[in-house]
Amino acid sequence: MRKTEIFGSGRSVMKKKWWLGLIPAGAVLFGGYRHMRNRHHTLMSDAGEQASIQMKKGKAAAWKEYPRPQMRRQDWVSLNGAWECNGQTVMVPFPPQSVLSGYRGHVAAKLIYRRSFVLPKQFEGKRILLHFGAVDQTAEVYVNGQYLAKHEGGYLAWTVDATEAVLHDKENELSVIAIDTLSHDYPYGKQRKKRGGMWYTPVSGIWQGVWMEAVPDRYIRSVQITPDLKGIDLKLDLAVHDGIGKPDTAICAGIGKPDAGGHDSNRKGDTAAHDGDADRPVTVTVRVTLSNGMMRVYQECMDERTLAQKGMRIELAGTPCADGHAYRPRLWSPDFPYLYSMSVSVGEDTVESYFALRTVEIREIQGVRRVCLNGEPVFLHGVLDQGYYPEGIYLPGEEREYERDILRMKELGINMLRKHIKVEPECFYYYCDVHGMLVMQDMVNSGNYSFVRDTALPMLGMVKADDRKRGGSTRRKQIFEQHMKDTIRQLYSHPCIIAYTIFNEGWGQFESDRMYETARSLDDTRLYDSTSGWFRQTKSDFESRHIYFKTMKLPKTERPLIVSECGGYAYTLPEHRYSRIGHYGYGECQSREELTKRIVGMYEKMIFPAIADGTCGCVYTQLSDVEDETNGFYTYDRKICKVDTEQVREIAVRLKEALGQSVPK
Repeated sequence: MRKTEIFGSGRSVMKKKWWLGLIPAGAVLFGGYRHMRNRHHTLMSDAGEQASIQMKKGKAAAWKEYPRPQMRRQDWVSLNGAWECNGQTVMVPFPPQSVLSGYRGHVAAKLIYRRSFVLPKQFEGKRILLHFGAVDQTAEVYVNGQYLAKHEGGYLAWTVDATEAVLHDKENELSVIAIDTLSHDYPYGKQRKKRGGMWYTPVSGIWQGVWMEAVPDRYIRSVQITPDLKGIDLKLDLAVHDGIGKPDTAICAGIGKPDAGGHDSNRKGDTAAHDGDADRPVTVTVRVTLSNGMMRVYQECMDERTLAQKGMRIELAGTPCADGHAYRPRLWSPDFPYLYSMSVSVGEDTVESYFALRTVEIREIQGVRRVCLNGEPVFLHGVLDQGYYPEGIYLPGEEREYERDILRMKELGINMLRKHIKVEPECFYYYCDVHGMLVMQDMVNSGNYSFVRDTALPMLGMVKADDRKRGGSTRRKQIFEQHMKDTIRQLYSHPCIIAYTIFNEGWGQFESDRMYETARSLDDTRLYDSTSGWFRQTKSDFESRHIYFKTMKLPKTERPLIVSECGGYAYTLPEHRYSRIGHYGYGECQSREELTKRIVGMYEKMIFPAIADGTCGCVYTQLSDVEDETNGFYTYDRKICKVDTEQVREIAVRLKEALGQSVPK
């Protein structure tokens, strides 16, 4: 009885024990909620459904198109299709977490892929290059048990020379050991082991195409195209087999001397324009088909070092035509996206390519700094494009679904996609080039995210922070910087890309001023949003703001102002909903009419009035629903457009009118 009195009455003791009993019960309930929270409906786009049907019939898997449109060769073979992965069959290139992969059950951090292949007859006597579009996060490659290479980073393309390991006229075994712990040292985008809200299902291992091609001993490793309004500057990086051995490090795409410790380091068996035989002369032949059908041939002899560092000039303007007139080049723009076809030959190697003529810059016009395309002011009427699909997560059911997304947005009057913290397969950028869709490409974030620091406090107006001492470990920073450089190199020649975002909402942000300078040193033909949203420092081409849950009068700024994220109003269609429990957005709408009215109202109140003062762009969130998020123009399965097409398209017309009134001819 005294023990009871020490703590109070016997009734109090019983009461305390009752509350203690709630702790494990609460833990069980929370665990059950988390389990239910991650359950979802199975959705597929039309492309996903068709791919699934074809696979069930045993027909060829999707993703069979040539994977690198700006450097096409004839001798190639796709390795997409059925592989073995940890004892199961998986359909490459779909990540094992996706429906179309065919993989079932737990996806381990270590994935061991295997498949066999036989080289085509025409590959004999040539060097064999093995290409990977992307493998998340690290990968080791073996052919016939022989170790070939290791690659780190899950978003960029890389190549291995497999010549010394492959067998001709016999079956070969290819093995890839991929490890993905979702380490935040590496770029990871919006992947999270427990998805929810603005975080999505992770992907692991191979998630882009795998393919081989045959090349001569001296071959074109990469092509770099820098356009203006009269022609292009063309640089080539050549690889030359010197008979010493094989590469032991994967090679990422790019031009110029590799960085110390970068992906290109410690190569064996190759020499390039920056190596020992760089002074060797080579003859380069370029054939360009002009818009009038005339073939123009350019030929120069120069040493490999000059070819890689300075390159050759391909001047189109002023070319004499058959009718006696001087040729006037056709420019590339969202309204008239003209592409020139081109072939480039060095020795025995020829690649087919294309280019466009366009410039992007900031000019001061009547005292206001404006973004200009081909010398003329342009309003960046954008939408956030996260590149997620219900059937393949990071991939649609087939390549052309990217094209359909682009055309869906063009139908709504959109002229720019902000590709949000993800690097896509090359075909995405090709379709943007073809259809005149501008792209603002995000770098892929790494480092830890803090809801309080990176979201809650900035939403309350606390948007200033010195980033020179932020960013975590030195290793993490080095990996991010290298990935940024490799991203710029890989995407350099696509005319659709007009701008890059370096950091988004402070996620992993560090030394953004230095990153801006580093990026511009690699490519000064594009614009850079150093800090999208908040935590801006001193160096950027834009003033960049994220505005959710409200509209506001936009300030007049020294630099062009872009509202780089806004809107995000949710409208949920139950039959096209992915998540079983909960959904996410920035304001709830109950109908198509209400959603359309809110979007139009946002532009009327916030964007149209600010164009005269230099607001240069607006990025609406977002292209489609994504998992829990139901704030897209389209449903996640792309089957329903949730807005009134005519009214949304009218926004683009009014934006052009407002810009025209602000910048009279």
